[in-house]
Amino acid sequence: MAYKTILVHVDEAPHSAARILLAGELALQEGAHVVGVATTGVSRFLYQNETVDEHDPNLARHLDILRERAGRALAEFAPRLQALGVQSLEQRILDDDASAGLSLMARHADLVIVGQLDARQRGPDVPAEVLAASGKPVLVVPLSARPSGTIAVTRDGIASSGGPAPARHILAAWNASREAGRALQDALPLLRRAERVTVAIFDAETRPGVFGEPPGADILAWLARHGVSAHLVLGQGERQGLLKRGSDIGGQLLALAAERDCDLLVMGAYGHSRLRETLLGGVTRSVLDAMTLPLLMSH
Repeated sequence: MAYKTILVHVDEAPHSAARILLAGELALQEGAHVVGVATTGVSRFLYQNETVDEHDPNLARHLDILRERAGRALAEFAPRLQALGVQSLEQRILDDDASAGLSLMARHADLVIVGQLDARQRGPDVPAEVLAASGKPVLVVPLSARPSGTIAVTRDGIASSGGPAPARHILAAWNASREAGRALQDALPLLRRAERVTVAIFDAETRPGVFGEPPGADILAWLARHGVSAHLVLGQGERQGLLKRGSDIGGQLLALAAERDCDLLVMGAYGHSRLRETLLGGVTRSVLDAMTLPLLMSH
C-alpha cells in the first residue's frame, strides 16, 4: 500500500496550515497527489429537498458568502505546498457539510487529514464522523502540535515549514482487534520509513494466547516481514481495587507517547452507535479529546 492520493480538510481554523504542511511532507515522501477541500457547510441533501427553492435570491446570497469563505480558507493551500516542492495538487470547494463531503471524497483517496475537534466550538465531530463513514485511514492533527514534533507550530497554532520529517518515532497501540489490525496495515507506509517503532500492549495476561507466545511475538513478527523493526512495551491498566482495572488506557497511551517522544500514534478506532455522543468508544474518544500529537486511526 502507498499513499498516492492525500485528501486534506482546509478551513479557517488557525491550525489548518498545520494540516496542509503535514500533507505536503507526506506527499513528498510518497510522491503523492494532494487534494485540498474546503466546504460551505450546507448539506448536499438540502438541494434534494423539494421545499427549498435553489433560485431564492436570499439562499443564493447566503451560499455565495459561504463559498467566498471557503475560498479564503483555500487561499494559502497551493502556495504552502508549492513552497515545500509539492507539484501535484488540486483544490476544491464542496457545497456540503464537512463530514459528509470529506467522507464521500475520501473514497477516492488513500489517506484523509483532518483537524482535532475544538471542544470550545459547536459543530460536527469531523474526525469521528469521517472515520465512521469514509472507510479510509484518517490522520488527525492536534489543535496545537509540539514544536519538536512533526511540524513547527507557534503558541497561536500557526504552522511553519522546516520541521523534521513526520513520523520519526511511531507508537502503535495493539490489542489484536480487527480495528487495530486495519490501522497497522494502513500505517505501513509510515511504519517502514520511521526511525523507531514502538508497539504497546496493555494487560496481555488477561487474554492468554491472543498476542502470541510470548505476548507481542506475533505482531512483531508480522511487522518484521514488512520490513518494520519494532520494540515492544507491555503495560498494565490502572487498577481500581484488587480485581477491577480502570479504563484510562487512552490516557496511558498518550503518556507513553510523550515519555518516549513519539510524534505519531497509530490505533484502531472503536464504536458502533451512530449518535454523535457515543459514535466512538471510550479509549478512542479519550485519545481524540486529549491528543497532543498526530493520530492515525482506522475503523
